[in-house]
Amino acid sequence: MTKFIIRRLLQTIPVLLGVTILVFSLMHLVPGDPAQIVAGEGASEQTVENIRERLGLNESIPVQYGTFLGNALQGDLGSSIRSGRPVMEEIGARFWVTVELAFYATLVAVFLGLIAGIVSAVRHYTLADTSIMIAALFGLSMPNFWFGLLLIQWFAIGNWMPESLEFLKMRPSGWGDSWRQIILPVLTLGTGGAAIIARMTRSSMLEVIGQDYIRTARAKGVSERIVTYRHALKNALIPVVTVVGLEFGGFLGGAVLTETIFAINGMGRLTIDAIRTRDFPIVQGTVLVISVIFVLVNLIVDISYRLLNKRIDMN
Repeated sequence: MTKFIIRRLLQTIPVLLGVTILVFSLMHLVPGDPAQIVAGEGASEQTVENIRERLGLNESIPVQYGTFLGNALQGDLGSSIRSGRPVMEEIGARFWVTVELAFYATLVAVFLGLIAGIVSAVRHYTLADTSIMIAALFGLSMPNFWFGLLLIQWFAIGNWMPESLEFLKMRPSGWGDSWRQIILPVLTLGTGGAAIIARMTRSSMLEVIGQDYIRTARAKGVSERIVTYRHALKNALIPVVTVVGLEFGGFLGGAVLTETIFAINGMGRLTIDAIRTRDFPIVQGTVLVISVIFVLVNLIVDISYRLLNKRIDMN
């Protein structure tokens, strides 16, 4: 196990290098001179030159990348053009809000997806199975921003949750003390993931239920509950774990729309504000942080395979 973890960590190095190259290229892929964009159309040539020197844009591309990579390894992603604060401070003020949103959305997606997938597999080709799959298809097809607006219309502006208009007054430091401030954004973000997990769980469970050892267990008189949850579900979870890991990473990046709709001061909204104001260091920093987290989540998923099934070859 230790050798596998070390080898996987080493394999992430070229991936992270590729991520830094793509993130670094963001500034240079923008049409026009980044310094001129930052300075504004009416800025003097001297002002543009000062900004170019401050951002290191007067150096060659390899030198700029080397400087960017060296600073990133030390945790220095530069300073925000808009506020002048270090990028890591700007991200740190919003980071845990987005992580909390993604974490709760993942819990909701796993809870709803597993239950729906198990019920659909155990009662396959019945009315319950058909209904669940139709609901899952609806969840897959439904845009998050549209569902979020519907939830606001139905609950936040209605009488069911009269205090939930506080969604629109999120504090930069977090959610507040009320569950009303988190449930609608979590449902908005987690519904699509629940549909994906439900379909994957159903498919995996149906494949496992048809195996010989399941039929043998039933022939021995083992109760259906034990057959389903102890024998079938454990082996069916392996592909589901992959989906859960990918969904969590997707929630981190996909929280942009949800945070914008509900006015949540997380990394997604920070990224949108930075794009609007052409704050390139913030955009680079948020993309880099989310990408690193996504790579680490994939590493955790790979390790969890072995914990779920010791027969998996880790060499």
